[in-house]
Amino acid sequence: MTSRPEVSLAQRKRELVANELTEAALQLLALKGFDAVTIDEIAASAGVSKRTFFRYFASKEDVVVQFLADMGTGMRAELAARPLGERPSVALQHAVSVPLAACADRSDHAGRALRVVQLILRTPALRARFLERQAQWRDDLAAELARRLELDTETDLYVQLAAGMALTAFDTVLQRWSGSDGAEDPAVLTDRAFAVIAPALDTGERRG
Repeated sequence: MTSRPEVSLAQRKRELVANELTEAALQLLALKGFDAVTIDEIAASAGVSKRTFFRYFASKEDVVVQFLADMGTGMRAELAARPLGERPSVALQHAVSVPLAACADRSDHAGRALRVVQLILRTPALRARFLERQAQWRDDLAAELARRLELDTETDLYVQLAAGMALTAFDTVLQRWSGSDGAEDPAVLTDRAFAVIAPALDTGERRG
C-alpha cells in the first residue's frame, strides 16, 4: 500500500535534481560560454557529484537540449488533436506555433527559454544536437500527417516534405525571434512563414 507514494516521491526527487542540474548549467553557460564550462562545475554548482550528473545526462550538450526535448512530442500531440478535415497548412501551423508561444512566454523562468534557444543556435555542437532532434520530430509529424490523410509514409513524398517544410518554418521563426533578443513576436513570424508555404502544403495534399 505504500509503494505508489514511494514511487511518486522518487520521481519528484529525480525531477528536482534534473531541474537543479539544468538551472546550474544554464547559469554557468550564460556566464562563461559553452566551451568554458565543465561537467564538474555544473555538478558542483548543483550540489551533486559528477557521477550523479551522468545518471541524468550523457553530456553537457544534453543538459541544454533537454530543455526543448519535449517540443517534438508536443507538436505531434497538437497535430493529432486538430480536426481531421482541417487543411494541412492550418493544422501544421498550429502544431508548431504552440511550442513557439511557450518559448516566448517570459513569465516562465524570466525568459530562460530565450537564453537556451540563443545558446543552442549559437553553439555548433548544440546546434547539431538540436537538428538531430528535429529529424526525429519530422518523422513523427510525417507519421501523424500520414495517419490523418490516410497516406503511406513509405511511398508518399508529400508527408515527409510537408513535415520538413513545417519544421523549416519553425526553425526560421526560432532564429528570427532569438536573433531579435525576443523583440519580434513568434506568432506574427509564424503567420508570415506559413503564408509562404501554405499553398505548397495544401496543393500537395490534394494531389496525394
